Amino acid sequence: MNKVEASMAGTVWKVLVSEGDIVESGQDVIILESMKMEIPLSAEMDGKVSKITVNEGDFVAEGDVLLELVGI
Repeated sequence: MNKVEASMAGTVWKVLVSEGDIVESGQDVIILESMKMEIPLSAEMDGKVSKITVNEGDFVAEGDVLLELVGI
């Protein structure tokens, strides 16, 4: 299992995937907004989105788990 974590504190601007989606390594899965900048977060492995733990508009702290991937 692989987790996508917030790289900095900010607001979840967009969730680009849904639970059950298949993603590729390097694919953007979530966009954070912090200090009026958009920060894309990417999957670090090929896999299936098993769990999304945030919603658009949620405030997250650095290191918070935003979604989980399982290998396929």
